Amino acid sequence: MEENEDVEKVDSDEDIKDEVVEENIIEENEVNNIQNDNEKIIDDIEVIDESKIDANDDEIKVKEEQEDPIEDIEEEQEEPIEDVKDKKVNLFDRLKQGLTKAKQGITDRIDDVLKSYTKVDEELLEELEEILITADVGVNTTMDIVEQLRDKIKEKKITDPMDVRVELKTIVENILTNDNSTLDVEHSPTIILMVGVNGVGKTTTIGKLANRYRQEGKKVLLAAGDTFRAAAIEQLEVWASRSNVDIIKHQEGADPGAVVFDAVKAAKARNVDLLICDTAGRLHNKANLMNELGKVFKIVDREFPEAKKEVLLVVDATTGQNAVVQAKTFKEVADITGIVLTKLDGTAKGGVVLAVKSEVDVPVKLIGVGEKVEDLQDFDAKSFSDALFGN
Repeated sequence: MEENEDVEKVDSDEDIKDEVVEENIIEENEVNNIQNDNEKIIDDIEVIDESKIDANDDEIKVKEEQEDPIEDIEEEQEEPIEDVKDKKVNLFDRLKQGLTKAKQGITDRIDDVLKSYTKVDEELLEELEEILITADVGVNTTMDIVEQLRDKIKEKKITDPMDVRVELKTIVENILTNDNSTLDVEHSPTIILMVGVNGVGKTTTIGKLANRYRQEGKKVLLAAGDTFRAAAIEQLEVWASRSNVDIIKHQEGADPGAVVFDAVKAAKARNVDLLICDTAGRLHNKANLMNELGKVFKIVDREFPEAKKEVLLVVDATTGQNAVVQAKTFKEVADITGIVLTKLDGTAKGGVVLAVKSEVDVPVKLIGVGEKVEDLQDFDAKSFSDALFGN
């Protein structure tokens, strides 16, 4: 009996010991859990405090911005001015880049000649004359330039060959300067009739103009009047889609006059600011040209007398003197108000600008110096001469 009691006592003692150990383990776990919870709470508090600090900082910044609205207004007013200035600089840079080949073909060669001379004499003038003629300035225009240069040399008693360059630049700028060289479409409605032979970039020029004036907020409508050239209508449709403007078209081979007639009616009905009409570019002979263009002009004069009319002749600068011939031919059958000279970036004979202006006596209003929309630029005599002569 006693032994049993002793055994039971030992068992009970061991049970008590085990319970104590288990309780200690539980307590240690609870302590660890509490410590972990405390650390988590502390971390959460730190995060909350940091977010409050950030929020406070944001509030302070907002208050500071609200407290000084005058500076914000001044900054907002200054930005557009800088944008306009940058835009002008970028356009001039693109002009310089586009005239790189022309500069190499004209002014770089002139500089080489001037550097090789130590005095100004007739031999120097003859070399300058040769450079200008080979750069497609044209014989008549070249003779006029050299004669003016000769007079300036005598008048100012110029002896330094490099001073001749300054006078030459001034003469070139004066020849190109024209009070009517800006394409003015401020009057609403305005109609632009684009004429020129196939392949000179007529349709592309129309697309670029549509894009430009659409960006300026004008309501533009296109007329696909070149119904004879394959894919001309489709090409103009692509440009209309790109520029988000409407287009009036007929089937291929239709009468161009009928297309223009419908376009004028649509322009009136839709209160369009600017109607740009493509025309047939076939140049089989002057009679056909006169008949086709004459019909279009009569329709415009009769149906759209309230519109300001611009007739722009598009010529390809890479064709050189042939561009001058085209300009003279079209001038005989159409009252051309301005010339668009495309692809100037693709020729070293940029002197054709001078030839067209002086021999045809029609102002150059637009020049193309690249493939992008912004590469179709308004012609400015000073900017052109500055870019050509590297200023």
